[in-house]
Amino acid sequence: MQRARDQRIPELDGWRVLLIFVVCWFHTWQQSWLTPRIGSLSLDFLVRAGYMTVDGTILLSGFLLYLPWARCLRAGTALPDTRDFYRRRAARILPSFYVFILLELAFVIVPQGLYASAGFMAEDLAAHFTFVFNWFRRTYLSSPIFGGSWTLAVEMQFYLMFPLLARLSVKRPAAVLLGMLAAAGYWRGWCLWYFGEYSMVVNQLPSFLDVYALGMALAVAYVRLDERRRENGQPLWQQLAATAVFLLALWGCVLVLQAQARENGYPAIQGGQMIRRPVWALLLGAAMLSLPFTARPVRWLFGNRAMGFLAGISMNYYLVHQVVSVQLKHWNIPYSEFENPNMAGDPVWQGQYTALCVGIALAIAIALTYFVEKPCARLMLKARQKGPAAPATGEG
Repeated sequence: MQRARDQRIPELDGWRVLLIFVVCWFHTWQQSWLTPRIGSLSLDFLVRAGYMTVDGTILLSGFLLYLPWARCLRAGTALPDTRDFYRRRAARILPSFYVFILLELAFVIVPQGLYASAGFMAEDLAAHFTFVFNWFRRTYLSSPIFGGSWTLAVEMQFYLMFPLLARLSVKRPAAVLLGMLAAAGYWRGWCLWYFGEYSMVVNQLPSFLDVYALGMALAVAYVRLDERRRENGQPLWQQLAATAVFLLALWGCVLVLQAQARENGYPAIQGGQMIRRPVWALLLGAAMLSLPFTARPVRWLFGNRAMGFLAGISMNYYLVHQVVSVQLKHWNIPYSEFENPNMAGDPVWQGQYTALCVGIALAIAIALTYFVEKPCARLMLKARQKGPAAPATGEG
């Protein structure tokens, strides 16, 4: 796998797919109760605490957003253009997000009468279209619009401040890093001390600032390690050492997931998320940073063409999967003789339902990607400022 200096890191395609697959698996499991097994080994902890991998997607976003900056700083070239950054972020997220909300509104929400009033619908749509719906209890906790979209709200809020943070980090990298770590630590500590339940605070942007900061720091580390590899090569012992770090980090992730899966009740679950977030992010970061330097079979497993394709549709799969899983169950598809087949443990229904959820969500994600996101992105990016190409921005 040839890698040019400013191209994608192919292994992170598979890493993105793994993270998103686990959290989507969790949402499907909430409806099916199908407990995965490998022989006699139960993977119940993986689906029960699968929501934790959202932190990994945010860490990956911070890494990829800052990667062009880290490369420019290392090479001494012009820094990425801020207008180009905003243009690319909008082209990447807005078309699919807006179109899918409108489709959900037309085919699910309005036909089922899920809004109590036209006023609430207008309020909810306005909050979602401006990515501030997670700030308000009604538009976050009571909205009929798919619940997983809070991640995109956090991302879009961070995008607004990222160019400023990136420019500040050029002059004061330690101050920016420590400031983001302190802000996140203070926020989570205050929430854990002050509140008895955390539904409105656990998924707010301040709670993830240290995760973004770690991603930015890892981008700097990756550029230096990759430069050393290109200059000196990577002997087998270094590949094996990186593989060992990757596997140990994954084992640490398993231990954290097992501990989180034992939490009982929403306050304990959400409190556990906030308490474990620093260690969890460090383990995910160790795995992510070591992965591109592992032995060739591991790199191929995560960086092959199939993973590249799945990574390309992964955002849209994440957008649609929860709606698909909820609606299939609401429409009694596939049919089961039991009123609540998940509670009855109907194995035929559980298998068919899970397969349908994955297949239909994949089909919709592919359609959104190739008939909405990519054509709209091409149109939106035609307005790019002409002249010498700005340094490419990462795909967060």
